Amino acid sequence: MAKAHAVPVPPDSVLAPLYVGADLLDAFAIQLPAGANDDLEVLARAGFERPAGWIRALTRVRDVMMATVGVKSSRAIGAAAAARGPVIGFFPLLSKSAGELVVGEDDRHLDFRAAILLRTGAAGGRELVVVTVVHCHNLLGRTYLAVIAPFHRAIARANLEQAARVEQAARAMEG
Repeated sequence: MAKAHAVPVPPDSVLAPLYVGADLLDAFAIQLPAGANDDLEVLARAGFERPAGWIRALTRVRDVMMATVGVKSSRAIGAAAAARGPVIGFFPLLSKSAGELVVGEDDRHLDFRAAILLRTGAAGGRELVVVTVVHCHNLLGRTYLAVIAPFHRAIARANLEQAARVEQAARAMEG
């Protein structure tokens, strides 16, 4: 199976206006198996709604630590978002088009956005791309980001690999 890898941030993402001055800006991609689903929301849910155990454990640690400084827990973000509309994982779905969807949340320490894009890859196949943009508001946000950035990168790649595995398994069951 293909591995997720860093790619240049796509200039055509709806998040592009947020790139300027971002405290974190990155993009990762993975080649999807032939015949993978064309529904971007299905792909996003496959990658982001059933995270690996180590990701769930890190999220719990994050929630406990950040509660001490009054930052929303992932559960609180998800519950509030679900009351307003659809969510992917625990983030509210902010926008959706045929080739890109955006999730994110604003909090007192930072604003987070992630775009998930489906595009033609360099080798002609299709790839799933995730772009992350974070703008910090204060020292708490910058400190938080410095601590979680290495984990974020590993999680972004792991989520993309999960989506590709789900698609690969689905194609194997069909064939």
